[in-house]
Amino acid sequence: MIKEGTIIEGSFWPEPVEVKKVEEFGDYIHIVGATIYSKTHIDRLIPKEEIEKLKTKEFSLDFTGNGSEAFLAIEAIRFRFASLFDPLLAMNISKIDPLPFQIEAVYGYILKLPRIRFLIADDPGAGKTIMAGLIIKELKLRGIARRILIVVPGHLKDQWRRELKEKFQESFTVIDRGLIEAHYAENVWQKENQVITSIDFAKQEEILPSLSSVEWDLVIVDEAHKMAAYRYGDKLSKTERYKLGEVLSRTTNHLLFLTATPHKGDPENYRLLLDLLVPGFFATEELIEESLKNRDNPLFIRRMKEDLKDFDGKPIFTNRYSKTIKFRLSEKEKILYNELSKYVTSQYNKALQTDKKRNVAFALLILQRRMASSTYALLKSLERRKKRLEDLLKEPELKKETSTYFDIEEIDDYEEKKRWELEEKWETLSIAENREELEKEISTLNKLIEKAKEILKSPEQEVKLVELKKALEEGFRKIREMKGNEKILIFTESKDTMDYLVSKISSWGYSVNFIHGGMSLEERIKAEKEFQHETQIMVATEAAGEGINLQFCHLLINYDIPWNPNSIEQRIGRIHRYGQQKDTYSFNLVAEDTREGQVLKKILDKLEEVRNAIGSDKVYDVIGDIFQGKNLYQLILDAVANTRSIDEIIKELDIKVDEEYIKKIKESLGESLATRHIDYTRIKEMAEKAKEYRLIPEYVEEFFKKAFEKAGGKFRVRKDGFIAIDSIPDEIKKIAEEVNFKNRYGLILKSYPKVTFDKDIASKNPDAEFISFGHPLLEALIEWINRNYFVKLRRGAVLEDPSGKYNGVLSFFEGEVRDGKGDI
Repeated sequence: MIKEGTIIEGSFWPEPVEVKKVEEFGDYIHIVGATIYSKTHIDRLIPKEEIEKLKTKEFSLDFTGNGSEAFLAIEAIRFRFASLFDPLLAMNISKIDPLPFQIEAVYGYILKLPRIRFLIADDPGAGKTIMAGLIIKELKLRGIARRILIVVPGHLKDQWRRELKEKFQESFTVIDRGLIEAHYAENVWQKENQVITSIDFAKQEEILPSLSSVEWDLVIVDEAHKMAAYRYGDKLSKTERYKLGEVLSRTTNHLLFLTATPHKGDPENYRLLLDLLVPGFFATEELIEESLKNRDNPLFIRRMKEDLKDFDGKPIFTNRYSKTIKFRLSEKEKILYNELSKYVTSQYNKALQTDKKRNVAFALLILQRRMASSTYALLKSLERRKKRLEDLLKEPELKKETSTYFDIEEIDDYEEKKRWELEEKWETLSIAENREELEKEISTLNKLIEKAKEILKSPEQEVKLVELKKALEEGFRKIREMKGNEKILIFTESKDTMDYLVSKISSWGYSVNFIHGGMSLEERIKAEKEFQHETQIMVATEAAGEGINLQFCHLLINYDIPWNPNSIEQRIGRIHRYGQQKDTYSFNLVAEDTREGQVLKKILDKLEEVRNAIGSDKVYDVIGDIFQGKNLYQLILDAVANTRSIDEIIKELDIKVDEEYIKKIKESLGESLATRHIDYTRIKEMAEKAKEYRLIPEYVEEFFKKAFEKAGGKFRVRKDGFIAIDSIPDEIKKIAEEVNFKNRYGLILKSYPKVTFDKDIASKNPDAEFISFGHPLLEALIEWINRNYFVKLRRGAVLEDPSGKYNGVLSFFEGEVRDGKGDI
């Protein structure tokens, strides 16, 4: 008869089962237990006549055994509980060197909470991704978090995936529409354990129900302020993103928000954001104000750039400066600009007369945006438009253009490749009602195309290109003066402009490469390395503002200014961040005799005025708050479409920078929320103690070698001291292929030609594989030891130790180990 506590085997289960409870149930035997390896819960009714098919797994006590197996079993268990004797374990086994304020936030505030519901609101560039990665790693190592969801703006998905993989060896699956469609009728959110997704994808009406039906251990939201809600009198208005936040708050145990702009000068908006973390914690604005005065808010931490220092007390951020290079169009460019404007505005106004054509109206503005970028980009757009209209003319019946409604301000939230595809589609839309109108429009396009080609034949006619050449000469001169790296980053919004500039810059004798949104993550990383080690200049589209770090470069040039000026900070942030050794400079090229140029010039001039008034370059971090209540994007569109006079728009931007205004800006910058005091001495002691307590890498390496050989694996020590693993034993592969294991630790490779167990060595050798806790190969090996040695030893086996390390024999009693003297 089966008894409680016995271990049984049978065809009903893939592995042995430890019986926790057994009872008769009519003609059946009810067995409750758990599998001994994967710890899967078992609850099954088995007919009495089939009980004989079950075998009891016996563990004989023969008083013999292998001491090395005992050693590996004990070490495997010790490693499982490594976080108990190394409270900063994640920091010691990740390829990062955290700064004092990062250690303070993670270990001094967040991980002390019994349930994490917290907002990290440090200034831009403070490494919020690193802090989030440390929290993920610590919670996993402590067995607290298994299912993790990270919600980010669409353009940051690759950056997050890359940083978590490179710095923390954590593999995350990006869930988007393609993946969901590939797993039709499955809930992919339930299937994957470590997920990254876009906030605007997750909020969609057809996606949210499947997401709201699953539970998470930890959810992290980057740029959390985008989940906004507003109160107008008694009416509460929630955005779709805020409704997503409500779902996430309800379906996760631990919730972490990240944002550099938590407070937009609207206390109620801020209170509603905190309400997602802990609903009802701050019932009124007065409670928040009181907590700010008392410095006792347990839900967030915010530190300002000026207060962030390294362990030596040195500021981690250098100064940054900007310069606006104003120029006027050549005569031929001016003629083309005026002709294009006449064409666009006439078509635009005609399209606006009917709601069905509103998309065509906005799409026409793309042509104006192309010219603001470069004549070459405009030419390519005009040629694509002309070809599309000529194709329409060949059709036996003139088709009516249809297009899905879109908000032009949301275009820039799309991933770059997707945005280009949509813009190419939109730039070919027409409002022509008949063949005659179509022919007339094609004729207009032909004239514009000829004028564009004429300008491109004469380099001196492209004033912006001439100014770029001068800016490059001035930039390299400035870099040489400050003894920096001779690298310059050039930004443009258009891929056509990027291609054109790469060709022109190369012809001037500079070495140049590029990066754009159509490249894979691996191609972008390669381009980044090429720029760092080989070329002088990189020409980049907005994709370079998303997820690459270029601290080795000190100067950037905005060849065209984004019409959504908030993107300027994203660009500057690529070079002005932690690790930058020099002051940084940005040059902005602006045509002051175009309508959009006049508006952009006014915005940049006003930003500089505010910067001087408050004595901080952080104005670029909160451009939208500098011009509070102004929709900058719409103002530029109004200027381009000529729907309002330039004088009227400029007047609207001419904000009076007085004492009251400066007070408001400082509030927007979040100064009242800031935690000024950081105890650097205490944190330094904490970091030093962590180094002292850590499991030294040589010890982990020796354990790995012994265990790997025991599992039948082979490795060799290379001449340079690294280890080469040419193949993985089949039993280890089988464990690594289990779904639960893969979801938790990721995939193991077929071989590892260059391995190290020391994170300092790994940091200096990016091509080396760093193996430590959490690495799938080490975790699979530990699991193999548990299954083969510890499971059978813990039932009471007594082993001799041939090595003589222990006196007498070792006996195992449910996890306790005693030597021959009876000592544990």
